[in-house]
Amino acid sequence: MKILLSVLMMLATAMFIFNLFQIDWQSPISGKSSVAVIGVMASACAFILLLILVISKRINKRLKK
Repeated sequence: MKILLSVLMMLATAMFIFNLFQIDWQSPISGKSSVAVIGVMASACAFILLLILVISKRINKRLKK
């Protein structure tokens, strides 16, 4: 599970960086840039959710000790 979470967090980071470079900063809400903005937000949300899951697993582990 630990390896899977690490891989998923790396994929979310890679998607974030890739989509960040796809944004046209002159008009970020038009055309393909809007898809890239949505991709950036989605990958950031996925990373945050995975981070919350990792932290909650650590807390659960400490409480069981």
